[in-house]
Amino acid sequence: MSIMRYPHLFEPLKVGDAIFRNRIFSSPTGHMAVDLDGTPSEYAVEYYARKAKGGAASVAIGECNVDRLRGKRGMRHIDLQSSTNHFMLNRLSSAISRHGAVASLELQHAGYTANSLPGTSGPAYSPVEMEYQGKHVEAMSEEMILETIDLFAEAAAYAKKCGFGMVTLHGAHGWLIQQFYSPSFNTRSDRWGGSEENRARFAVAICDAIHKKCGRGFPVEIRIGGSEIDPSGYDVDGGIAFARQLDGHADIIHVSVGAVGVGKDTFDRTHPSMFYADGCNVEFAAAIKPHVKESKVATVGALIEPAHMEEIIATGQADIVEAARALICDPDLPNKARRGQEDDIRRCMRCYTCFNLLMSRGDFFCALNPENSREQEIQQALPPVEPKNVLVAGGGIAGLQAALTAAQQGHRVTLCEKGGHLGGAITCEKDVPFKKNLDKYIHRQVRECARAGVEIRLNTEVTPALAEAMRPDVIIAALGSEAAVPGVCRGTRAIGAEEAYRQPEHCGQKTVILGGGLVGTELAVYLAGMGKDVTILEMSDQYNDGGNGMHFGSVRRQLKALGVVTHFNSQVTAIEEDCVRCADGSTYAADTVVYAAGRAPRADAAIALHAMAPEFHQIGDCRSVGNIQAATSQAWSVARLIGRY
Repeated sequence: MSIMRYPHLFEPLKVGDAIFRNRIFSSPTGHMAVDLDGTPSEYAVEYYARKAKGGAASVAIGECNVDRLRGKRGMRHIDLQSSTNHFMLNRLSSAISRHGAVASLELQHAGYTANSLPGTSGPAYSPVEMEYQGKHVEAMSEEMILETIDLFAEAAAYAKKCGFGMVTLHGAHGWLIQQFYSPSFNTRSDRWGGSEENRARFAVAICDAIHKKCGRGFPVEIRIGGSEIDPSGYDVDGGIAFARQLDGHADIIHVSVGAVGVGKDTFDRTHPSMFYADGCNVEFAAAIKPHVKESKVATVGALIEPAHMEEIIATGQADIVEAARALICDPDLPNKARRGQEDDIRRCMRCYTCFNLLMSRGDFFCALNPENSREQEIQQALPPVEPKNVLVAGGGIAGLQAALTAAQQGHRVTLCEKGGHLGGAITCEKDVPFKKNLDKYIHRQVRECARAGVEIRLNTEVTPALAEAMRPDVIIAALGSEAAVPGVCRGTRAIGAEEAYRQPEHCGQKTVILGGGLVGTELAVYLAGMGKDVTILEMSDQYNDGGNGMHFGSVRRQLKALGVVTHFNSQVTAIEEDCVRCADGSTYAADTVVYAAGRAPRADAAIALHAMAPEFHQIGDCRSVGNIQAATSQAWSVARLIGRY
C-alpha cells in the first residue's frame, strides 16, 4: 500500500525513451546570464540545476534560438546554431540530469517580432507580410518555411548532442508557430494557411522533422494556446482542433493560453496575476485531454497547491502539471510535497517581481525567496561561522528573514517585536483574497523561525536601555516604516490604508482614496471587489507603480474592470463632512476618505541603537522604504555573513 499522500502526482511517467520521476515539470523560463554569443554562463547553470535538486521531473531552459538571423528577438538568448557553446550546454544538461531531472531546451522563433529589441538588427519574417513597430515584415516563402522546419530539427539534434533529453517547442504566446496557427493572423491561401489542418501543418512538420532526425524515442513537447482568450482570436474549440492535429506527432501537448498580435490584452491570463484563481487555465487542458489519444497533455498557469495538482492528475484533466514562478519561489516544492511537508512550501504570490526584474535588471530575483538567482553565491565556500548573540529588532518581513537566516547559520537569535504579532504592517492585508499567499508566507516564516530556535518576544520594544541590558554581539534593526499622513488629513475623519484593509466593512459605499500608488490602487481593487464605489485622487499626472510595472499593469486592468475612476493632478485642499474638495474647485462625494500617501522610515529609532552592540545593521524599510524583495534580500545577505568576516 502506498504511503504517499499524492500517489498520482508522484507516479513516474515514461514518454518515448525518457522516464520522468513525477508529474511536476519546471516550465520554460529564460535567463539573462547568457553571453552575447549565445552561451549560458555558470550563473544560468546553477539557476536551472537548483530546480532539479528540488525534485522537478523536467527542467526546461527557455528562449533558445533556432535561427540567429531571422528568429532571434533579444540579445541574450541561447544560440542553437553555434558550436562554440557546446561545452557549456553540456554542463547545463549535466547539472540538471545528474540530479534526476530530464533536461529540456525550449526551441523558439520570434517570427514578426524578430530583431525588435534594443541591440538587435536584421530582418523579420512571418506567415504574412505586415508592419511591426515601424519595420516591414516579409511573408515567408515556401522555401523559407521548409528551411525553418529544418532549422528546428537541427536545433533539436544539437540539443540531444549536448545531453538534453527532450525539447520543447514554443508554439504559443505569439511566437512563430502560433502565428501560423492563429486564423486571425495567418491569412495565407496556400497549404500553410486557411483550414485548421493547413495552419497546423507547420507545427506538425516540425515535430515530425525532429523525430526523423533525433529518433522516435526522443520526446518532443509543444506548448500551444488552448485558446487565444481574445474576441478576435480562436477559442477553446480552436485549441482542441490544434491538439487533434498534433496528436501522435508531439509526445506532450503543453496547454497554455494567449493571443497573437500587438496590444491584445491577454498578458494577465497567459501569466496569471494574483487576481486570478489558482489553476485558472486548467480548464483548457481539461477540455483538450479527451480529444487527444496518443500524446500526453500538460497544464500550466498558477499551480501551487500539491493537493490541487494531485486532483488534476487523478481526475484525468491532464497528465502533467507545469510550474514556472512557483518553482522560482520555492524550487523544493516537489520534494516538500512528496514528503508531505506542504506547510513548508513558500507559495508564490504572483506579484511579478521576478518577471519585472528580469526585464528591467536581468535577474530573476524573487520577492519571497532571497536565494533565487544567487545560486552560485550559495555554492561558494564561506569562512567558518563564529556563533554570535544576535538581537533582531522588529518582526516584519525583513526582521523575520534576518532572524531565520542568522539562526540557520548557527547564531543564537532573539527577535523582539514591539507589537503583539509578527509580520509587520503588511499583515493588514491578510484577508485580501488576492494576497492569500502573502499571509501564508508570513505564517511559514514564523514557523521556520521557531523551528530554527529563534527566541521570539512579542510586545517588546527594543530601546537603547533594553539593548544595553541584553548585551548582544550584533543588532539588526528592522523597525519598518509608518504611514505618512498628509497635512490635509490631520484632524479630519480620514483614515489610513491599514485601517481600511483591516476593517473594510467600516468603509462607506462611496470611498475616496488619496494616492495612486500600489497601496492605494490595490486597496481600491479590494474595496471595489466588495461592491463599493471607489474613486482615486492622485496629486501627480500618473500612477506610481512602485517599480513593478508588470504587476501594476494587472492592477490597472482590474481598476478598469471594476469601474474605479482615477483623477490625476488632484490636489486635495479640504476633507469636509460629506465630500473631498480639490484645488481646482472639484468635489467628490465621500462617505469614507482613505489616505495612501506613502510611508516614512523609522530611521531615527533604528539609528538610536547603532552604538549598543559591536556590530550593527539597519535593514528593510527603516533604512529605505522599498518592497518585499528588497527587504528579504537585504536581510538574507546581512545575516548570512554575520560571524564570518
